[in-house]
Amino acid sequence: MKKIGYFFLALLFMNLSFGQKKQDFVLTSPNGKIQVEIVIDNIITWTILHQKEVVLAPSPMSLTLDQNEILGKNSVLLNSKREKVTTSFESPFYKKSAIKNQYNLLLLNFKNDFSIEYRAFDDGVAYRFITKNKKDITVKSEEVSLNFDEDYSTLMPYVRDLRNPKDPYISSFESHYENKKISEFAKDTLAFLPFLVDLKNNKKAVFLEANLEDYPGLFVTHNKTKTGFEARFSNYPLQEKNGGFNFLNKLITQRADYLVTTKGTRNFPWRIVVISENDKDLANNDMVQKLSEPSKIKDISWIKPGKVAWDWWNDWNIYNVNFQAGINTETYKYYIDFAAKNKVEYIVLDEGWSVETNIMEHNPKVDLKALIAYGKEKNVDIILWSSWMALHENTEAIFKNYANLGVKGFKGDFLDRDDAKMVNSVYEIAQKAADYKLLLDFHGMYKPTGIQRTFPNILNFEGVKGMENNKWTPNDDVPTYDCSIPFIRMMAGPMDYTPGAMRNTTKSEFKPNHSNPVSQGTRCHQLALYTIFEAPLQMMADSPTAYMKEQESTDFIAKIPTVFDETVAIDGEVGKYISIARKKESKWYLGAITNWNARDITIDFSFLEKGKQFEAEIFSDGLNADKAAQDYKKEIVTVNSSTKLTYHLASGGGLSGIITAK
Repeated sequence: MKKIGYFFLALLFMNLSFGQKKQDFVLTSPNGKIQVEIVIDNIITWTILHQKEVVLAPSPMSLTLDQNEILGKNSVLLNSKREKVTTSFESPFYKKSAIKNQYNLLLLNFKNDFSIEYRAFDDGVAYRFITKNKKDITVKSEEVSLNFDEDYSTLMPYVRDLRNPKDPYISSFESHYENKKISEFAKDTLAFLPFLVDLKNNKKAVFLEANLEDYPGLFVTHNKTKTGFEARFSNYPLQEKNGGFNFLNKLITQRADYLVTTKGTRNFPWRIVVISENDKDLANNDMVQKLSEPSKIKDISWIKPGKVAWDWWNDWNIYNVNFQAGINTETYKYYIDFAAKNKVEYIVLDEGWSVETNIMEHNPKVDLKALIAYGKEKNVDIILWSSWMALHENTEAIFKNYANLGVKGFKGDFLDRDDAKMVNSVYEIAQKAADYKLLLDFHGMYKPTGIQRTFPNILNFEGVKGMENNKWTPNDDVPTYDCSIPFIRMMAGPMDYTPGAMRNTTKSEFKPNHSNPVSQGTRCHQLALYTIFEAPLQMMADSPTAYMKEQESTDFIAKIPTVFDETVAIDGEVGKYISIARKKESKWYLGAITNWNARDITIDFSFLEKGKQFEAEIFSDGLNADKAAQDYKKEIVTVNSSTKLTYHLASGGGLSGIITAK
């Protein structure tokens, strides 16, 4: 009897020490094309199949807490729950007014008060950890592995702009995509999300995260298999000092040996894999929006998207005026006049209007009160630039002061990191800005992860290598990048790329220029970006002088909205070309661009309402745009849902249109 008792005690000990016997679960998407296979053994792995083809090979997941407790290793499953969900929600200040949210859910509840939730959508899958501890917990590390069955090509944004060479997690998050095999992952660096993997049969997978709150952002590096990646996270900052670029942010002098100490009962960020059979579908994906927390702002009636006359990119370079242009009251009144004449909703006062480390102290050459009053007369509102550090250190006083003066928002800059402390700061700034009915545009910022749904007063983010950077980079292939980011970076959310150059050049002619900057590619390429690139707060980067010299293009830009009711991705191929149509109220807006390869594209107008005739105002590349990039042709054509028109896009070219029912 004693031997039998010892035997059962041994079995019990083995069950407690090594988990239970292997268990398998399968979760499929509503349309049945995607299959997720979850295996619970001594580790927990997931495998993703799309029409029986491997997207992600078995990849483990775990969360390590203090006391070396590992959620996901030798875990004991208590129960599971399945659910089919079909719902929808409104999405103001977005590329569509409402989003359908349909998925199948599997919730696995484990001993030790944690769960893992999996969701399978028709266009991808996601999982997240959930903990239910009564006390706070400290997260030491998280295991996120991405294993593949082959050495696929990737489009990866590496951390190349090191603001602090000794700390790879300090970055502006501005990188072009490098096309490398998984096995060729750049040595001695990290890559940030989102990134793309080119699978078999033209399928693509894009990797993202959502609902990043009180937690650091995810980076990836090579894993030991040579055909996969593993996660890296920045540890929590313990000590900081003022420093960085122009002493406008913080240098971290000591980091903890953990990621974050956080609430014991919480949802962790979503780990997302979006899958496409056709590249164009990536350009109209809502996954991050669907996996983010709903708005915390009840009354959003005061939030006004729109376009912004911007000073910095054009170096305040206006001329044929009777005053010295620069950072002064006269120049900004001129910007206000320009904005009013062209029905542009805002101007931004970028760096220089204040003491940069203390924005409560003004530049004496800028009479802010006078400008606010002048703008009010002209129906033009003002947004102020600030370093993140200035906002972070004196948020309440700054927002109260400037909201009372009549300022409508802030462009916060030089965040340059996404550790948990910075992420928390972004949430705190967003909440306080909402309290004072202020808009936000974050620069030097990590990619959006859904906070734009949670705090819709955040109308834009940088986290993209836009025209601000491109005017100095002759070796960058900008048109190819422009034809890549709608399929990758833009999936995370809006981006302050700052288009609108009126001086345009061919590939061979481009030269860096600070005060008279130019764009790579044609005029119509620039016009098309106002429809293609999502930006509820959209900059007009060139100077009023340049826009007034090109009034026909300016009039056209001014008519394009910055948020839409419906989006249709017409066609596209990552890095090569894209064409998109978006609807606002009764009008449709059309945009198409190509890389440096000239090509003919066909616009299928089947997105239009059947049985109606429409008038389309089309700007297309001129016959001589291959040599004179500013050359364009404007025409008015009649179209309907059966119309298909073929246009020639010049090298670096584009096409833009506004379509109105007759």
